[in-house]
Amino acid sequence: MASTDSRPGRLVTPSTPQADAVPGGSSETSATAPKPAPERSGWRRTLGAYVSLTKPRVIELLLVTTVPTMILAQRGLPPIWLILATLVGGAAAAGSANVLNCYIDRDIDAVMGRTKRRPLVTGEVTPRQALVFGTVLGVASIAWFALVVNVAAALLTLGAILIYVVGYTMILKRRTSQNIVWGGAAGCMPVLIGWSAVTGGLEWAALILFGIIFLWTPPHYWPLSMRFKDDYAAAGVPMLPVVAGERRVAGEMVAYAVAMVLCSLALIPVAGMGWAYIVAASVAGIWFTASCVRLYRIAIDPERRGVASRGPAMKVFHGSITYLTIVFAAVAVDPFLPW
Repeated sequence: MASTDSRPGRLVTPSTPQADAVPGGSSETSATAPKPAPERSGWRRTLGAYVSLTKPRVIELLLVTTVPTMILAQRGLPPIWLILATLVGGAAAAGSANVLNCYIDRDIDAVMGRTKRRPLVTGEVTPRQALVFGTVLGVASIAWFALVVNVAAALLTLGAILIYVVGYTMILKRRTSQNIVWGGAAGCMPVLIGWSAVTGGLEWAALILFGIIFLWTPPHYWPLSMRFKDDYAAAGVPMLPVVAGERRVAGEMVAYAVAMVLCSLALIPVAGMGWAYIVAASVAGIWFTASCVRLYRIAIDPERRGVASRGPAMKVFHGSITYLTIVFAAVAVDPFLPW
């Protein structure tokens, strides 16, 4: 790759042509030498930096739960325009919360290996630019929901942003090992927003869906925290794996997983779920709980001390995403199937 000067996107042209080695020991200038691929132009690089601040992969996971919730609330397919409007508003709201999180946590991100390349750390985006961008996204998302969807969805969107930015990032994250438990409520809000977008209010089924994600969050995020506990310790963030041993962390993950499965089964009588959901929630729940139990067994084995926080923890992390996808796919499919 060609070298660059300190200004993003500016290509430095070599002052002399490159010489290619010629068989026999001599060298000559090659007129057909391959040219290095140009870097992205300045505006594309800047756009990419802003997009990365919104954490698109996190947004994708949040939106995976929104559409199935809307289908269950409608007991069928809601109007396409309503689905699209809710997804646009939800993506903007989640993006706003993530950008503001990056703005507040830029000092932490600078000392953590997995976050030190974020645009606010590298200087691709200034703190002021990020603050303005995140605020505009948040205000726009709330206004969008109020004008295009309904006021209930707009108020829940405001609540979701405040829980994540103020509740989790500003208050809980640096003060308590239970930060992700209570702060994780922000990640549960898309199901309430999706339900209210369809019905204009909330029902018990929506609250159970909220509970599934709430109880899923610790066994989803703690394995990642186990893997990167040294980073969190260096940054002074008291994630549970930083302040407690692997045995306690894995044990609490098992407890949350069991509670999560029971909560998912409570949806069956409350929402009248059929065989597709019953099978998917049961099988996926047993499988994921078993993966947490395996992690616990590794954690309590004195001969495998420290092993749980490496490969086994990341298997549970990735498995948690698979579990949530299966359950909410079943939520989406079930209304269309006969009992």
